[in-house]
This record gives sequence, structure tokens and C-alpha cells, in this order.
Amino acid sequence: MAKTVAIIGALDTKGAEFAFLKAEIEKRGCKTLVINVGVLGEPAFPPDVDAAVVAEAGGAKLEELVAKRDRGEAMHVMARGIPLVMRKLYDEGKFDAVISMGGGAGTVIATSGMRSLPVGVPKLMVTTLASGDTSPYVGTSDIVMMPTVVDVAGLNRISRMIFTYAAGAICGMVLSEIEKPAEEKPLVAATMFGNTTRAVNHARQIMEANGYEVLVFHATGAGGKTMEMLIQDGFIAGVLDITTTEWADEICGGVLSAGPTRLEAAAKMGIPQVVVPGCLDMCNFWAPETVPEKYKDRLFYRWNPNVTLMRTTPEENARMGEIFAEKLNAAKGPVVVLIPTQGWSELDAPGKPFWWPEADQAFIDALKRNLRPDIPVILMDHNINDPEFSGRVAETLLELLRQHSKKEA
Repeated sequence: MAKTVAIIGALDTKGAEFAFLKAEIEKRGCKTLVINVGVLGEPAFPPDVDAAVVAEAGGAKLEELVAKRDRGEAMHVMARGIPLVMRKLYDEGKFDAVISMGGGAGTVIATSGMRSLPVGVPKLMVTTLASGDTSPYVGTSDIVMMPTVVDVAGLNRISRMIFTYAAGAICGMVLSEIEKPAEEKPLVAATMFGNTTRAVNHARQIMEANGYEVLVFHATGAGGKTMEMLIQDGFIAGVLDITTTEWADEICGGVLSAGPTRLEAAAKMGIPQVVVPGCLDMCNFWAPETVPEKYKDRLFYRWNPNVTLMRTTPEENARMGEIFAEKLNAAKGPVVVLIPTQGWSELDAPGKPFWWPEADQAFIDALKRNLRPDIPVILMDHNINDPEFSGRVAETLLELLRQHSKKEA
């Protein structure tokens, strides 16, 4: 059966460009489903889904938007409506992949729709914004951003080439057969930083030897957000949350925060989790000149020319202990906290730059004061990267998974 590619486009202002893209996709044997998001005029060709449908999903009537001719308001309405429309169409089996082209407004609207779709649905955004910071558009999704080189304004020798390649790219993605393994192993999520690499690699090997597939997420903000999203979407069986450092950035205003909902998804989903204060001894900034003036007297470590690490204080660690307790107290499933008392990173160890036992102890004390009494807190006289500790982390999660599986049976 032929695959269908959804095309999100403003057919009033960029109708010729989208007609060209539609033809190129169909030339390659795929069907198309065109969703119009243009509100300033009549579409250049009839879409499969009218702009009125998207506007209504966004809480407005198309005729009112047309009458107002307020481009900003129209963009917000269509950006609200397109995720609902796209998810409904996808759940009904109406398309298999999605593509769009645009500048600022077009990219905002189209990627809003793309982000509503599950990981694995091919998504291609051909945009003038592809060479800048794309995080507001991509978020935790698997959207591919392709530069337009020239603006999406007319057909010329450059734009034809780019649009033709874009058609080839989305068709190539949607027509690719994903070879599935003979056995689908349950997925375990793990969080890692350069300072916890040895610990995570050792724990991962143990989990894999016991029949699990491990997805490792780099704790850079986006990594934590993506992991939480996949947990929420039901992909993950258990969590090795060895590197919870993103909370240090959230507390201190660092550059790698995963936001205030970090540590919530596993608790809500009721899946087994082992939580470790990995790299809570550090907050991340870029080059030294980017560090806020208020921190000028703090202890720093130059990790590389573009990354500056700041040691967290007892006060900050106590606050994180309270937050961890709050998040874990909401857990509907089994959770164990494992704490290495000889340091939480490569730098937080006896004789190393960030060794500050009193700061670490402040976290432990605050956590214990506020944590539910039925949630175990296990202290081990090791550094986080010692194999004795990382091995215990993996074995603990394996036991939680076994117990959880028996209850579910």
C-alpha cells in the first residue's frame, strides 16, 4: 500500500511552492494529504483539510481571522489548532509522514503540529531557521530541520533544487523499512554525563546481560526532557536515573536545565526507578564570561573551553533534597534512592576539586527528612563511578523490575 505524506502549508501565500512539493512527492509514488494553514486569502489549489478545520481546533472561526487580518493572532490560533488536527488524523491512519516549508510563522505552526506526533513518524521541516537555535521548534521530537538556503518565496533554480531534495528526503524516510529484531527487549532509560560515564556504562552492561535494551540520555536538559517524554508515552519499563544533574541547573540558573517537571514521569507512570544524585555537585555554564556576576566568588572548574562547572553549595543541595523528596513521594511504582557517600562525580571525590562532603550531606539530610518512609535510601561508601556502586544500582533496578513484573502478572 502506498504511503501517505501529510503536507502542512500556507496555500494562500506559498501555493505554487507547495504545489511543486506535492507533485514531487507524488512523482515518487507516495500519496499526499494537504492541510492548509493559510488564513490571509484563498488557497492556490484545493487542500484535503481546509484552514477552517485548523482554525476551529485552535478556538476561532476562519472568517473572523480573515476579517481581522491580524497575522500574529492568526499564527497563534493555527499553532494551537494544528497539533490537535494532526494527532487526530494520524490516529485515524490518514498519513505516515509529514513535511512542511516556511519561514518564521510557517515553522512555528508546522512544527507545533509535528511535535504532537509520536517518535518514529518521519517529520521534515524545510525552513529558513534551520541554521539557528532550533530547540523551540524541535523540542523533544525527532523533527529533521532542512535549510531552505533561499526564502520560501517563489520557484527558482535554487528553491526547485531544495524542494526536490526535500521531497526525496521525506519519501526516502517514509519508504524505508525498519528491520525489527526477532525479540523486542524491554527498554530501560539511563541518564549520563561525562562525569558519570563509567558508572552508566557498567550499569548498562549489566542490564543488557539480563535481557534489557538501554537507552542512554545525555543529561543536557534536552536529554532529560526527551527521556521524560518517552516515559510518559509508555516506551520505558524502568529507569536508571544515575545522573540527575539537570536539577542543579534548574536551581542555580544553569544552561542545562530540564525544567521543573524533571523526575515526574516515572513517578506518574508507576514504573520502577532507581534514583542517584549523580553530578548534583555541579551546575553548568558556557564559557567563564557567561557566568552570572552573582556567582563570581564561587568554586569553578573549566571542563572545556566552552563549559564551566560551578560547585553547588549546602543550601542548594538541601533545596534539591526537598525537591527530590517531593517528586519521589508522588511515585505510584517502586523507587529506591542510592547515594554514593564518596562523591557524585569524577570531580566530587576525595582529593578532587569538587570534594565537599558537607554539601553532599545537606542533600541527604533534606531528602531523608521529607521522603516517604517506605522509599528506601541506601548509602554506599563508594564514589558514583566505582563498579561496586554502579553494579548495585543495576542489580537494584533488576530486582524492582522482577517484583513489578510479578505484580503486573
